[in-house]
Amino acid sequence: MADIRMILGYLSDLRDHNDRTWYHAHKAEYKEANAQFESLVGSLILRIGDFDSSVLGHEPRELTFKLVRDTRFSRDKSPYNPAFRAHIAAMGKLPVPVGCYIQIKPGDQSFLGGGLFADMFKDATGMVRDYIASHGEEWEAILRAPDFQSHFALGGTALKNVPAGYDRDHPQAAYLKHKSWYLEYPIRDGELADGEAFLHRASETFRLMKPFNDYLNRALADFRMPDRR
Repeated sequence: MADIRMILGYLSDLRDHNDRTWYHAHKAEYKEANAQFESLVGSLILRIGDFDSSVLGHEPRELTFKLVRDTRFSRDKSPYNPAFRAHIAAMGKLPVPVGCYIQIKPGDQSFLGGGLFADMFKDATGMVRDYIASHGEEWEAILRAPDFQSHFALGGTALKNVPAGYDRDHPQAAYLKHKSWYLEYPIRDGELADGEAFLHRASETFRLMKPFNDYLNRALADFRMPDRR
């Protein structure tokens, strides 16, 4: 069982000493915390696999993100993001297809996520808008389900107005304004103390997200990641 308290301890120290000198002097602690996080992700893969076999077969290290921050366009020049993050989906950590996202970050900033977070892919945004426009009742049924409403609130960047090409009076006009559609289920630090209890809660939360993710993935079935050339 992953020691999540050890993970939080390391990340808290990194948050308080966010510089390259400290990071490199404590590389052994990083490696141990990272190993614990990969163990947690491995356990989640198996539990999510009970209701979504498409995630099985991935190695945890393939699904995680680096601590190093891109500070080129940020006022905050601290070199590291004191958070362990992973995206568990059919194609790994790529943003599409959407899947199950986990962030462990001290200060009650941990959360479980789902949906499309990346709003820089115009093709993906257009595909989801088109799908909502033609499958609006199904979308509303997912968002209005009692289990969904008791756990989640839809997030995402949005325009002020319905974009050109869509009916301003469409029943789902509010959702057509969005550029991204995602869920964030917050987790407090104290809820991470019992690893087994957290794993159960996380897998159940991701199970409840599945209809939402499945809908978006049907919308994004023909999406292809842009060439990096």
